[in-house]
Amino acid sequence: MSENVFQLALSPRRTRLLFVGGVTLAAIISIAFFPRVPQSEAYHAFADQRTLLGVRNLLNVLSNVAFLLVGIAGLVFVARPNSQSSFYQPSERAPYLVFFLGVTLTCFGSAYYHLSPNNDRLMWDRLPMTIAFMSLVSAVIAERISLRAGLALLLPLLLIGMASVFYWHLSEESGNGDLRPYILVQFYSAFVIVLVVGMFPSRYIDAGELMIALILYALSKVFESLDSQVLGFGRIVSGHTLKHLAAALSVWFILHMLRHRTPITGAVPSPSASSA
Repeated sequence: MSENVFQLALSPRRTRLLFVGGVTLAAIISIAFFPRVPQSEAYHAFADQRTLLGVRNLLNVLSNVAFLLVGIAGLVFVARPNSQSSFYQPSERAPYLVFFLGVTLTCFGSAYYHLSPNNDRLMWDRLPMTIAFMSLVSAVIAERISLRAGLALLLPLLLIGMASVFYWHLSEESGNGDLRPYILVQFYSAFVIVLVVGMFPSRYIDAGELMIALILYALSKVFESLDSQVLGFGRIVSGHTLKHLAAALSVWFILHMLRHRTPITGAVPSPSASSA
C-alpha cells in the first residue's frame, strides 16, 4: 500500500489533483449517508470538575492560556515586516494570520465553555477552532498546490467551517442534533492536509514540522478520549487538560516551522503555475 501511495505522489500533477478532489468529493458524499449524530450530553461531563481558587473546572479553563500565548506569538511573528523572509509572497501570510487569530480566539471560546459546559457555550468553543482548521488548509494549498487557489479558497473554507458549527447548533435547538458537517470539517481538514503534504512538494526548506504538528494534534485527540483514565493517575491532571496543551504545542511547531523555514531557490511559482 505504501508503494502505491509513493507511486501516486510521483504521478503527474493533474492526476494528483484529481485524486485529492475525488477523495474530497467521496468524503462529502459518504458523510451524507451516515445517520445524523446528535451531541451527547455526556460530552459535557468532564473528568476534572474540581473548583480551585473559586473557579469551576479550573485546569480545563486555565490550560486554554496556552492557545492565547502561542496564538499571539504567531500573530506578532507573521505581521512583522521581517517575517517576509519566511514567505515567497506577502499574500501568503493571510491564511496564517487568520490561523493564529483562530487559535487566539480558541482560548476565549474554550475557557468560556469550560466554565459551565453546555451546548450553547460549546458553539463558541468550536467556532474559532473551525477558523484555525480551515485557514490551515488554505495555507497548505497555497504553498504546495497553488497560491492563487489557496488564497481564493480561504474565505469559502472559513464560511464552510463556521456554517458547520451553526448548522449543528441550530439542529440541536430544533431537537434534531446533527454533528456530521462539523465532524467532516474537523477530521477531514487534518486528513486532506496530510494528503496534500504527502503528494505535493513544499517550496520551503524545513517545512517538515507541519507533520509533527499534525501528530501532536492526533495525540491531543487521544488525550481527549482518555480524559478520566489520565486523571486516574494520581488525580493531578485530566486527559482533556492535556488535550489543550498538546493542541497548543502542535500550533507552536507550526510557528517554529514558519520562523525557521527558507524558500527553496527557484521554487517561486510562475504566473501560469499559480493557478491549479
